[in-house]
Amino acid sequence: MSTGESGAEPGRPRPRPTAKDVAAAANVSRSAVSFAFNDPARISVATRDRILAAARSLDYAPNTVARMLQRGRTQSLGVLFPQELAKIMENPYHSRFLVGVGQVCDRESLTALLVPPVADSMLKAIPYAAVDGFIVCGLETDRGEVAELQRRGIPFVLVDSDPPEGVPSVDIDDQRGAYEVVAHLLALGHRRIAILSMESGPSVTSRGYHGPLARRRAGVAEALAGAELTLDDVAVLEVPCTRMDGYRATKTLMAGDRPTAIVTFSDVLAIGALDALHDLGLAVPGEVSVSGFDDLPESAWLRPRLTTVNQPILAKGRLAADFLVSAVHGEDQHPHQTLSTALIVRESTARPPARRG
Repeated sequence: MSTGESGAEPGRPRPRPTAKDVAAAANVSRSAVSFAFNDPARISVATRDRILAAARSLDYAPNTVARMLQRGRTQSLGVLFPQELAKIMENPYHSRFLVGVGQVCDRESLTALLVPPVADSMLKAIPYAAVDGFIVCGLETDRGEVAELQRRGIPFVLVDSDPPEGVPSVDIDDQRGAYEVVAHLLALGHRRIAILSMESGPSVTSRGYHGPLARRRAGVAEALAGAELTLDDVAVLEVPCTRMDGYRATKTLMAGDRPTAIVTFSDVLAIGALDALHDLGLAVPGEVSVSGFDDLPESAWLRPRLTTVNQPILAKGRLAADFLVSAVHGEDQHPHQTLSTALIVRESTARPPARRG
């Protein structure tokens, strides 16, 4: 009984074509097939074209896992996040950061793998990601991740963290940025100020504040001290970094002793605050001033346009990826890099309204 043109028995899948089959069809050696997919500069253009045409006709694709094992490289950079991806991607900041990482990946012909925590643990996620190295984001307190990466010999770069000595890292001048925006509001005459901050996490009670949050709080405290105020004199709400949580927190703030200015530690929180003030019928900046932190593109599209702190998000992503590529290649490790911030004053901040009575 005929088994058909494929040579396979009825009901059984056709055998997967191999590099040997491609070599026979193109009348070349198996080494030439390997060069065509992995190192095309070692064969002529005509030979490579003939091999690729034969591969297409056979529906052949190289075994990616085998290639990774042979090279000892995955050609992929991991971006390790402190939260599940659904929450991370709610904040456009992360999209901008990944654009910067992606620019380096495109240049280097690499892929990027987004790695969320496993069972709420960044540490547990490390063994499951087939990558050549990690960009570790938001590691405010090291719970063993750095030691584990070093033990496994996996290259890594920390971003927005408290880096240990000798570990390559990229941060921004969070303290200066927070200082400048609060000093700006104080100079306008605001004294009833509220802070919308990203969450600190449960460990703050035992370990205190760390990372960007600690630095931004220090910047706020420094500015307040110049007006003979402290953090105890302002309302501070810690909330998840989403637009909806910025909205809800602002509604809570305005239900009590209303501030004349709301300082947020993220543009996405500021956008939520503007939404809430609009729904409450409160004019910005006539009745309440609002400031952000990030200078996302959206901040210049809002009405009123948002006063915010610019941080070079794309550059931060590019620099972190560049540092990691160097580490993967075994080149000299880069030192800690701190990028500058800048206050961008727009229409969402003004002098506080005159008090009645």
